[in-house]
Amino acid sequence: MTKTEEQVAGLLLAAGGGRRLGGRPKALLEHRGHPLVEHAIAALRAAGCARVHVVLGARADAVREWAALDGCVIVENPDWERGMGSSLRAGLASLTGTGARAALVSLVDQPGIGTEAMARVRAGYRGGASLVSAAYAGVRGHPVLLGADHWPGVMATATGDRGARAYLREHEAEITLVECGDVARPYDIDTEADLRHLE
Repeated sequence: MTKTEEQVAGLLLAAGGGRRLGGRPKALLEHRGHPLVEHAIAALRAAGCARVHVVLGARADAVREWAALDGCVIVENPDWERGMGSSLRAGLASLTGTGARAALVSLVDQPGIGTEAMARVRAGYRGGASLVSAAYAGVRGHPVLLGADHWPGVMATATGDRGARAYLREHEAEITLVECGDVARPYDIDTEADLRHLE
């Protein structure tokens, strides 16, 4: 394992309950014969994240039972219903003190964003002060790399479904944007209509 592989951890937010999908946890939605959570873990690993922390919430027991989560650090977020911000806080807290100097944050409900985009954003890592984001036609999206120097600030402002949005807006000038529109499609799986993206 190289030093950079140790320093950049994958952080997968997979706690959503799929309220608009009839209460099916997003982590277990099937895509190409596997649950979405397995696809996202594989993509983070292939992008060079040797350590992957997975934040679970909705029906966490079922996700543990049905999905292959071997080798991952599982973080259960009891407050998942309060939104993505609570999952981001739980995930970053779980990485604190592990030696990781940055978190490559990925969302389980974006299967159109795979290894190529994650690897590009991860390659922007320069140390604990790094802030790197994928961009699609110049518009900031996921994944996002958060250097450890920024974790306290992100955790202090991550509320509701906004995640790191407020913090990133305040620190816009420090963000390195990496165009990924040629290798990824940043759609979310939020509604029944979005299920057409799954194969």
